[in-house]
Amino acid sequence: MQMSDDVLFTSWESAVSWLRAQPDQQALVNASYYDDPLLAAAKRYHASSEWQAIQKYLAGYSGEALDIGAGRGIASFALAKEHFSVTSLEPDSSNLVGAGAIKSLAIEAGLTIKVVEQFSEQLPFSDGSFDVVFARAVLHHTSNLEQACREVYRVLKPGGRFIAVREHVISKPDDLKYFFQIHPLHKLYGGENAFLLKKYKSALQRVGFVEHDVLSPLKSPINYFPHTQDSLREELVDRLKKTPFIQPLARALLAINPIFKICILMLSLVDSRPGRLYSFVSDKPSKSS
Repeated sequence: MQMSDDVLFTSWESAVSWLRAQPDQQALVNASYYDDPLLAAAKRYHASSEWQAIQKYLAGYSGEALDIGAGRGIASFALAKEHFSVTSLEPDSSNLVGAGAIKSLAIEAGLTIKVVEQFSEQLPFSDGSFDVVFARAVLHHTSNLEQACREVYRVLKPGGRFIAVREHVISKPDDLKYFFQIHPLHKLYGGENAFLLKKYKSALQRVGFVEHDVLSPLKSPINYFPHTQDSLREELVDRLKKTPFIQPLARALLAINPIFKICILMLSLVDSRPGRLYSFVSDKPSKSS
């Protein structure tokens, strides 16, 4: 199937199906966890440096977890493996990229995951139902960012935690058009979006959340997509290909974690890529606060 730049698929399932069939897109398919078998992809996500970085923000929490915009269920799988009682919220019923896929994954993995087909702007749950709400690349898709945050706040228990990871950020409104052009999947189906950093932070603050951490694009492996920490090192070395005699030294130096972290910190000061990824960890105050 040949696509023109102005043709979009009518569903996310058909877009992902097309992507998976392209030999030159397999790295993106794997990095996005769209590959099969789904159970193997979910296990790979649970073992990833991204999830390892997320785990520290789950320390001390247990009980009920809500995964909103759950997609194929890889984060729901990871939360269940961390012994949470998991509810997956996913409006798409697709057996490939939606609720159907999550149900199949839960059965194959032998996990109990409740699946609810609904959007995040109006959560069908009682106040104070969850200890943790998790959202992976969800907030930038919402039609009303503040309303979505308000609903998350409502369904969290006092003292509960909201972890929203891998959200697209732009520096100015004019960046949005360019972000759409460079996003590898937007041209297939649309639906992508990005907000100013201050809009995310304001929406969370206005509904009552207390900021625990804001992770900039290069501060955490959570935001390295499509890279891991190792592949990001290699990418930095590769950018020195015009001076190949420096590459071996650069590779050796970047293998030293403190030096790598300093380089990343320096790069983060000048990072203004449209659509770069941020993650947000926010807490609902306890009743005693």
